[in-house]
Amino acid sequence: MRVLIDTSHASRGPTGSGVYVRELVAALREREGVEVVEAAQRLRLRSGRAGGALSPVRTVANLMLDALWLHGGLPRAADAARADVVHHPLPAHSRRIAVPQVATVHDVAFLALPEHYGRAWRLYARRTYRRAVRRCAAVVCPSQATAIEVMGLLRGHPAKLVVAHHGPGQSHANGPDRPEPEGGPLLFVGDSEPRKNLNGLLVSYAAYRAGVDDPAPLVLAGAGAAAANGHPGVQARQALSARGLEELYRGARALVHPSLHEGFGLTPLEAMSLGVPVLAVRNAGTQEVCGDAALLVEPEELVAGLQRIATDGRLRADLARRGRERARAFSWADSARDHESAYTLARRRVSSEPGAGTP
Repeated sequence: MRVLIDTSHASRGPTGSGVYVRELVAALREREGVEVVEAAQRLRLRSGRAGGALSPVRTVANLMLDALWLHGGLPRAADAARADVVHHPLPAHSRRIAVPQVATVHDVAFLALPEHYGRAWRLYARRTYRRAVRRCAAVVCPSQATAIEVMGLLRGHPAKLVVAHHGPGQSHANGPDRPEPEGGPLLFVGDSEPRKNLNGLLVSYAAYRAGVDDPAPLVLAGAGAAAANGHPGVQARQALSARGLEELYRGARALVHPSLHEGFGLTPLEAMSLGVPVLAVRNAGTQEVCGDAALLVEPEELVAGLQRIATDGRLRADLARRGRERARAFSWADSARDHESAYTLARRRVSSEPGAGTP
């Protein structure tokens, strides 16, 4: 089976979607039953920022370029490759592609937490996501939690849905056991998207810091690093290589993951696979990944959680051990197997039920 995968997002910076595409393609190439063909949109404007906000003009221009690729460049690539299936790693569907299409829906946070998103984006995303879920012959969800939301909030048909968990974000994550660092910092990895609750973490960290004599420092890594902005005890690590990020993980006292909604929870899984204790705000996606291998708290309990994980070495050791065990249940090889099942399902649905993958 020849599968064309749109790998455009793999080259757009260190995002979860980019990690997903990169690791999935590599794992699929190891499977005998799948031949992977990559196709990517190369023309894209940089996301300029004016006064700390994304440039609306560039955002609209990029949406137009994305549409030209989806309905022009990608169909031509599928024809040239003689693909049996086309996989969109984000919610998308093209009427100009004749073969079965599969889309991945990572999360539907914009519907689950609408107060954190602008009205224009919510309307655009809802239309795009629902169209993809309705018209694609199969839909991949990274967790059962996301599959439930796709059925409930996007009206996805359960017969189309395939749950395919991710593997750890770093392919080299399963290394030797990590020794407990002496006086390491608390670590946040991610961006400042409102649902990630970075502001909530900073408020909670300030309260934690005010209540103890020797507070652990907090390191913000990734796109959210700019939020450090002079907060006492908060350090920024913005541009990091994969190796640099791994070193941050290995030197951390614990990962703090305050996100209010996750479709999967790639960052906690990455931390657990490296033996880093995890403190996370409880939500369905994160809980599905972490199980009892993380200290899960409600948002209003984050201050107490910071105090506990920063000071309780026995707890950290226990979480590190359980986290590594838990992380072994997730792999990109298993994810590739489940994606192959989604591709097979899409072909079967279209061949046995003409029109099953279209309106």
